[in-house]
Amino acid sequence: MMLTAPGAEIIILFAWLSPSYALYFHIGETEKKCFIEEIPDETMVIGKYRTQLWDKQMGSFLQATPGLGMHVEIKDPDTKIILSRQYGSDGRFTFTSHTPGEHQICLHSNSTKMAIFAGGKLRVHLDIQVGEHTNNYPEIAAKDKLTELQLRARQLLDQVEQIQKEQNYQQYREERFRMTSESTNQHVLWCSIAQTLILIVTGIWQLKHLKSFFEAKKLV
Repeated sequence: MMLTAPGAEIIILFAWLSPSYALYFHIGETEKKCFIEEIPDETMVIGKYRTQLWDKQMGSFLQATPGLGMHVEIKDPDTKIILSRQYGSDGRFTFTSHTPGEHQICLHSNSTKMAIFAGGKLRVHLDIQVGEHTNNYPEIAAKDKLTELQLRARQLLDQVEQIQKEQNYQQYREERFRMTSESTNQHVLWCSIAQTLILIVTGIWQLKHLKSFFEAKKLV
C-alpha cells in the first residue's frame, strides 16, 4: 500500500505480518522515501541498505561512490525523532521501539553535494529485520558456547517473546479501536437525541403558531 505525501513517498508495511523483508526502490536528487512500520514496544529493529548509482554510459546501476551518503531519520508514533543520522553509501542502522504503533523510517541522499548525481537516479536496496530476526544466532552460540540444542531453545524462547509482544500490540490496537468506536457511538447517540429534541421543539412551536393564527382569524 502506497500513499503520497508532500515531498515524500510513504510506503506502509506491517511488521507484525512480515517481521523481516527486503526490497529496493529508486530515488532522485530531492526525493525522500518514508516507510511506516507497525512495531510492538520494546522491539529491536535493524535496517541495512546499499546504494547503486545509474550509469548512463553502461546503461545499468553500478556501486555508488563512497562520497554518496544517505540520511536516515526515524520517528515514533508520537512523531518524536528517535534517530537522525548521516551514513555512507552503504550502511546499517539500529533502534529499539519504546512506544507501540506506527514508526516512520525515512531515507534521502545527500545528492545536492554530489555533482556526479546531478540528474541521475539512485537505487537503494533496503533490508529491515524486526524482533528475533535481528539476532545473530551463530555469533551468540560462539560467544556463549551453546550447543545446538541450547541454541535452538534460545531461538524458540526469543520467538515466543516476540509473539507475546505482537499479541500485546494487537490487544493495544483493539483497545484503541474499541475506544474510538465507543466515542463515535456516543457522539452519534447525542446527535440523535439533539435532533429529536429539535424536532419536538419545532413541532410545539408550529402548533402554537397555528393556534395563534386561527385565533387571530377567529376560526377557533
